Parts: sequence; structure tokens; C-alpha cells
Amino acid sequence: MSGQTVLLADDDAAIRMVLNQALTRAGYEVRPTGNLSTMWNWVQRGEGDLLVTDVAMPDGNAFDVLPKIKKMRPELPIIVMSAQNTFMTAIRASEAGAYEYLPKPFDINEVLAVASRALSESARPARNDDAGAEPQEKMPLIGRSAAMQDIYRALARLMQTDLSVMISGESGTGKELVAKALHQFGKRRNGPFVAINMAAIPRDLIEAELFGHEKGAFTGASSRFSGRFEQAEGGTLFLDEIGDMPMDAQTRLLRVLQEGEYTMVGGRTPIRTNVRIIAATHRDLSQMIRQGLFREDLYYRLNVVPIRLPPLRERTDDIGDLVKHFLLAEQAAGAPVKTFSADALKAMQSYSWPGNVRELENLVRRLCALHAEDVIGAELIHYELAAVGRADVPLPGSSADIQTAVEQHLTRLLHAHEPDLPPSGVYQDIIDKVEVPLISMILSACRGNQIRAAEVLGLNRNTLRKKIRTHQIDVVRQPRKP
Repeated sequence: MSGQTVLLADDDAAIRMVLNQALTRAGYEVRPTGNLSTMWNWVQRGEGDLLVTDVAMPDGNAFDVLPKIKKMRPELPIIVMSAQNTFMTAIRASEAGAYEYLPKPFDINEVLAVASRALSESARPARNDDAGAEPQEKMPLIGRSAAMQDIYRALARLMQTDLSVMISGESGTGKELVAKALHQFGKRRNGPFVAINMAAIPRDLIEAELFGHEKGAFTGASSRFSGRFEQAEGGTLFLDEIGDMPMDAQTRLLRVLQEGEYTMVGGRTPIRTNVRIIAATHRDLSQMIRQGLFREDLYYRLNVVPIRLPPLRERTDDIGDLVKHFLLAEQAAGAPVKTFSADALKAMQSYSWPGNVRELENLVRRLCALHAEDVIGAELIHYELAAVGRADVPLPGSSADIQTAVEQHLTRLLHAHEPDLPPSGVYQDIIDKVEVPLISMILSACRGNQIRAAEVLGLNRNTLRKKIRTHQIDVVRQPRKP
């Protein structure tokens, strides 16, 4: 580590200081700067063993010079930092030849670990000759939450590989969008992207759909049919809902993945295949393996790189960005300009979204089409969710006892996940939904007096304080009326 120099470029003096101190304590010599021109001069002179740079600088954008740096000094590893935190930032960093992309705010220990790896390994070569060109495609994935940052970084690393990917997540979380992003920004982008939904194909037609059939192979086969493998040649084959594939078709697919060739139904000549496989499922394949419903060897063939998409309830911070994205899409299609009030967004963030991002998109489209208001408020959100039987709480003015409300909520939840069961955590989810209004209203009735509220609730005072912290309930002390 001794003698290794880190070039540090960030226009934020506080961040420069923190990184400078941490890297210096780790034994590196650090050369900090707050502008691109100084950094560029150092790189030109051949100085530094590692470059750590922010993207947005006072005198330019680092992405404009990174391709030149990689061409001039391909051995210099580069760590890119950014507060933009979007999917496209991660992709541009990868395309520019960055060793790693770190979204801000970052963990200082992670920065040190990445710097150590970068200096101990040989630098990665530049991805392509036109790496500096900004992608023209619209950003396919939306969200800046911590959960999405992990996904962006994983996808950026996978773009220049042909590794098989298994995408798991509940229905409506955007699994096909992730598959398309892997294809559109990967090295097979000039090839076809072919998707097939295993759950939508009759059991006896799956093999013909996948591998094609010769004329006369079976009754009704009046001509030769090119299967999805042939259609996806040179590109990407997306196998959606792979958990619904019957066992006999699983066996055939495994053979293709092992041998790299297949035979059409009714055919005799093996056909070589060159496709990248991306699979997706909302099912628990590990449990299906234990139940004998999914082949373990096929699972490990497909699950080379697992990616789990979080449900919307785990990334409610992204709801604002998602709503804005859907509103812009509706406006581009001719819908009038609308906005959502802060109360409306707060109401949406408190909802569990069993249908995930797809349900949110449908709600935004419905609100744009059916309501004339320019500003969508919380009451409209509750009204629309209740109108389709998906509201978590009754509308103001409606009445239902607690038991009936819970039963209605569970009925909707079970229906939303048919034919499967909801994900784990149903008990705590319902308890939380009851506890928050219960504690909030009792506290309000007791004018913020926690001792009195604990007595009314029948809780220990420490237990009440813990629940207030857990649910982040605001406690407002009010004076007694004279």
C-alpha cells in the first residue's frame, strides 16, 4: 500500500476532507482537488495510481473526460461517485470504464474496500470506443432509494457479460423492465430481445414454443415454426415466470443449456444456439425444489446471478419519482397536466401496494383520465383505492368494525396474490396498520401525555415509547383547556 497515490476530485470540500482523512489513515498518499482541470493535468502527467472522482464538477462533467483518461491511461482504475443515483448514472460509469460506481451518500468503509481492491487488481479495460456517448434511450428504471441503488450497481456490472440472470420479485415489480435493461445496454443490444411467459402457454405447447417445430410434427402443424430460441439467436431470451414451466420442459431446457444446442419438435438435426438467458419468477423456487416441482440442476444453471426486485412497500421513497414519471408519460400521450399534493403522496406512501409498481401506474393513469382536478389530493387517492376494493382503510364516513375491516383487508390481499400466498410478514403488517392510528389517536386524546396514554392503552410506558419511535409517531403536548 505504501507509495500508492489516490487522485481525489470532488467539488464538495466537506466530502474531500472526509475522504482525504480516511484514505490517508489507510496509508495512501492523497492529492485532492475541487475541479476537473487540475485532475486532468495530474492524469496527463502520469501521476496517481487510482482516481476517485465525482461526476458533476464546477468546470465540467467527469463523464466527458473519463473516455479520454481510459484511452490515455487504460491501467488507471477509476472510482466514480455521484449524487444523481439513477440507473443511467451507473450505466454511464460502467460504459466509461469505471472500476466501480458509488452513489452518494456512501459508506466510508465501502470506499476504502473498493479502493483497496482497485489498487490490488489490474484495471479493467475500456468497454467500447464510443463509451463517452450519452445513451439516447429513456431511463428504463425509476427510483433513487437504497434498494434500487444496489440493483443499478449490479446491473452495471452485468452489462458486458453473458451470465445467466435470475430475477425474482412479486408480480408488478418490473422484472421484465430489468431484463430489457440488461439487453438494451449490454453487448447483445443489436440482437433481438424475445420474451416468453411460461404461465401463459398451454402445457403441451411449451416445447414447440421454445424450440419450434417442423411441418407435420403434430396435428395442426401445417408449416415450419421458428421457436423462441431461434427467434432470439444472437440476442436475449427472457423466460418469464420460469416457476410455471412443467418438469418435462425443464428437463429439455436444461439439456439445451448444458449442450448449447436443441432439436425442433419433429426434427432430427441439432441446431446450435447463441442466446443469453434471463429468467424471472415470483415464486419461491427453493421451496419448489424441496417439493419436487422444480429441477435443482436447472435452478443453478439459471441462477448464476440472482437479482431480487423489492416490492414497492419496501421502497416507498421512490413513489414520488414514479408518480412524476407516469404523469409525464400521460401528458406525452395527450392527458392534461396534473400534479399530486404532498398529502396525496403521503397517503400513497402509507399504502401497502399489493400490486406494486403496476398498481401505482394504473392508479395514476386512472386519476388522469377520470378526474378533472389539476391537483390530486389525498381524498381522491382514498376514493380511487376504495372504488377498486384495494383501500387499506375505510373512506371517511364509512363504518366497519375492526374485525370486519381486517377480514376485508385479508380478502383483498389473498386475492391479489392468487394462486399463491402473500409474502411473509402479513401478521406484522396488519398489526402495524392497527397500532399506528390506535396509538396516535389515544396520544391525541391524552394531549400528548405519554404516561396517561400508556395507562389508557394498558401498556408499559417504556413499551409505548418504543412503539412511538418504531412507528415515528409525532407526539404533540397540548395544554389543558382552561
